[in-house]
Amino acid sequence: MRALTRSIIVSLLRTPGLRLLALMGAYGAVLGLSLFVAYQLRFDFNVPDNIEQNMLSVCAITLAVQLLCLFFFHQFDGLLTYFSTPDLRRLLSACCLATLIIATLRFTIGVIIAPPLGVILINLILSIASIGALRLSFRSVRHFVYGRERQPCKTRRIGIIGAGDCGAVLVKELLRSPWLGLQPVAFFDDDYRHRCSIHGVPLVGRPERIEELKNKLRLDEVVIAMPSASPRRTHEILQLVNRAGIACRTVPSLDQLAAGRVTVTNLRPLDIHDLLGRPPVEIRDESVRAIIEGRTVMVTGAGGSIGSELCRQILPHGPAALIMLERSEPHLFVIEQEFRIHSLNGTSLVPLIGDISRPRRLRQIFQRFRPHVVFHAAAHKHVPLMELQPEEAIYNNVYATALLADIAVEYAAERFVFISSDKAVNPTNVMGATKRLGEIYLQAVARRQSGTKFMAVRFGNVLGSSGSVVPTFARQIAAGGPITVTHPEITRYFMTIPEAVSLVLQSSVFGNSGDIFVLDMGTPVRIADLARKMITLAGLTPADVEIAFTGLRPGEKLYEELTQDIEVVAATPHPKIARLVCPAPRLDRADFVGELRSACEASSFDPQALKLLLASFLPEYTPAHAHLGPAHTTAVAVPQ
Repeated sequence: MRALTRSIIVSLLRTPGLRLLALMGAYGAVLGLSLFVAYQLRFDFNVPDNIEQNMLSVCAITLAVQLLCLFFFHQFDGLLTYFSTPDLRRLLSACCLATLIIATLRFTIGVIIAPPLGVILINLILSIASIGALRLSFRSVRHFVYGRERQPCKTRRIGIIGAGDCGAVLVKELLRSPWLGLQPVAFFDDDYRHRCSIHGVPLVGRPERIEELKNKLRLDEVVIAMPSASPRRTHEILQLVNRAGIACRTVPSLDQLAAGRVTVTNLRPLDIHDLLGRPPVEIRDESVRAIIEGRTVMVTGAGGSIGSELCRQILPHGPAALIMLERSEPHLFVIEQEFRIHSLNGTSLVPLIGDISRPRRLRQIFQRFRPHVVFHAAAHKHVPLMELQPEEAIYNNVYATALLADIAVEYAAERFVFISSDKAVNPTNVMGATKRLGEIYLQAVARRQSGTKFMAVRFGNVLGSSGSVVPTFARQIAAGGPITVTHPEITRYFMTIPEAVSLVLQSSVFGNSGDIFVLDMGTPVRIADLARKMITLAGLTPADVEIAFTGLRPGEKLYEELTQDIEVVAATPHPKIARLVCPAPRLDRADFVGELRSACEASSFDPQALKLLLASFLPEYTPAHAHLGPAHTTAVAVPQ
């Protein structure tokens, strides 16, 4: 019955005419009562007879003026259950305008048509208060009607770390949304001020007092509401919360909040991005849009970590068509289904299964779709696996890249962007050597023609990509350990996937054909420290999970480099992107691509011989010796 009554009322109020009449009646009633009380207060509850005899007609005129002003300031067409500062500002403007009009009538015509000045001033205050109270009551009724049905079985008492703007907005939203089941009871902040509160929630001390006050406050959970806090401070707070034995979540990141993709109440668990966090990347969308909007864009390796994120960030720029080329059917299906549920804004989505090492298939695709921009993200990237199977790395990372580049020139693509790696610098493994040869070949093609602009972008590890160290460590922690790290001092550069892809898109705008760009990777992270931080994130201590050091694997470096000695770093218009200036490589296709392909296709190829052949074309590459045998087939490889 209650639900039926509510649905009838809601349907009636959604009828424009009935809604307007109902609001005019409600506003008229509270304004009339306010005017009556104003008369009584002005004359000490003893209104003179000469004033009282015109009181009815004067009140009618006054109410008419007030209702017209409320209508003029859109007080009848807003969502009544929401009342915030802009609504209050419009209400003040409407009431002040009505008061000005009535006072003007009082001075020009007299008491016959307008109340005395004292009544007018008292009525101004009472009108604002009564209409405001009416709007707040609408919100209270909404909370009562809807909130009781959605009220959780148990309300969790939460402490909020961060008494800044974000924390204040979070408390406000939680207080007005009781059905979320989160009751804010205290603030913790580094800038502690005695006897201070926000929206009625007291500031009780610095985060270091969480463990001391958790029982007194009966805290079930804490929320870190400091999206701009440094990773170091976030890690310190997480350790304090873990020592207190309380669950912990955080608000979304600043870039997510700024983009409007989430609200402050979309709480989430802390992850490694928060502890290794980097400031959001500012991208000049106009320049990126200029090369993508209305054009056909191809992404190879579209189902991979980088390729799929490229597709996500390309789509908002409005390409005419997005060709997603991927040889893994399951990966392509997943990314296609993700995009199908969103508005594509007129973009034609073309998922294609294909291997970039097949010339006939590639030519069919280029002939049919004529892509203007190619982002080449397809590659074999896992160092230990490629050490054991160098022929696959050569075939995919060198031959297929060369083939794709040649066909892009043949079909007059405007731009070709190659995703390279920091492992291409002074490589000690097959994966890095093949990526470097891919760079060299593209520079050679760029010199031979001027129609297609070729660019390569180098960056290091990306957090959370398939097979990367972060998900591997997460699985090992869930299994109780040990976490396997190759060396206590091994370091790697890390970026988030969205950050890396944003900078790749920005790099595609800069420079000339044949340029190699390197991304600002920040400070390298020691892998052992990363493991300890992930243990802390899991609510454990380093004493709970063993870290086992297994020794460097064939082809693995202790640290990665971003530039070679012969490369000079030059600035670009973006502070996080640098251009590498170096002598033109002497190699071309006749030197290495054909010979490497023939060696890979030979029936009697030897892995070590292939590595030596790579080294003959790339003097800076020092191959590591590795055998594919029983000892290696059962070894657990932890990608770094």
